[in-house]
Amino acid sequence: MIPFVDLKAQYQSIKAEVDEAVLKTLENCSFVLGPEVAALEKEFAEYSGNTFAIGVNSGTSALHLGLLAAGIGPGDEVITVPHTFIASASAIQYTGAKVVFCDIDPVTFTMDPAALEAAITPRTKAIVPVHLYGQMADMDPIMAIARKHGLIVMEDAAQSHGAEYNGRRAGSIGDVAGFSFYPGKNMGAAGEAGMTVTGNADIDEKVRMLRDWGAKQKYHHEIIGYNMRMEGIQGAVLRVKMKYIEKWTELRREAARRYADLFAGTGVQIPVEVEGRRHVYHVYAIRTPDRQRWIEELTKAGVSTGIHYPFPLHELKAFEFLGYKHGQFPNAEKAAAEVLSLPMFPELTADQQEVVAKAVIRLQQETEANV
Repeated sequence: MIPFVDLKAQYQSIKAEVDEAVLKTLENCSFVLGPEVAALEKEFAEYSGNTFAIGVNSGTSALHLGLLAAGIGPGDEVITVPHTFIASASAIQYTGAKVVFCDIDPVTFTMDPAALEAAITPRTKAIVPVHLYGQMADMDPIMAIARKHGLIVMEDAAQSHGAEYNGRRAGSIGDVAGFSFYPGKNMGAAGEAGMTVTGNADIDEKVRMLRDWGAKQKYHHEIIGYNMRMEGIQGAVLRVKMKYIEKWTELRREAARRYADLFAGTGVQIPVEVEGRRHVYHVYAIRTPDRQRWIEELTKAGVSTGIHYPFPLHELKAFEFLGYKHGQFPNAEKAAAEVLSLPMFPELTADQQEVVAKAVIRLQQETEANV
């Protein structure tokens, strides 16, 4: 079976370094925050093209604390997209603000700037564009709209480590950004971890307090905070992976080019890398109106697949209280019904991709014949 993601292959390639880093942390007993996390924060801030980075316990926490530190709270409205993982909207809800959805661009799956502007009300306080699947949202018009209306921009960069927009890295354009280091991400921890990044010193200070019980120093609690600190072992593992993130990114991009060549002229709807953007292919999502049959047939052919994401957030029971109805966000709804993610990881071989492509092309031909 060709795996959807192969975490074991990645671990084996850097096993000696990871094991050494973990043992070092165990020996010095820096289990929560500590020198490895502090060093990672400096390295990741530089990598993401920003000034400050704050290690937290998950990507969700990175978004949640970033929004809180930027002043988002009850009575505010925050706009994001419904075609994303639930954390993008849940983090907004955690602050006490109201989630407002706007539709996506049907080609990139990212926030449609025109839909964004139409969703703004006098209560709108912030925008959370999601850099989905490894490609950044269209940030120039989004930032122009934000500045026009005096809004905070929080980049959801959970899937886009190293992605670029006109030469600027994910996490460096908005006021604040959140990254995830969930194990399956392009740079994944050995468990849960995340990072808030910002160029704003006040936001940096506030996030550091919020993640550690609201204190700048132990027992001096100035605000009500949380226990959302990054573990020392995660910092150590991620520092090892920092050395390889660019190599792995280029391998993902090479795999995407191979897929594109294999699918050329076949009618398979493949991802589009927009000019001026560096797509880092966290997910390689194709589209088909015959998705369930494709999943079943690809499984039989020995190909693992995923769906990112099968339901638009506004149609989930968890968000039914917002009052949205089917049909309000047609591009997001169509994407949710059609996207199908193929195997994508740095160690994916050309031979494996040929097997995947052969099976997908056969299904595409069958689907076209039945139309």
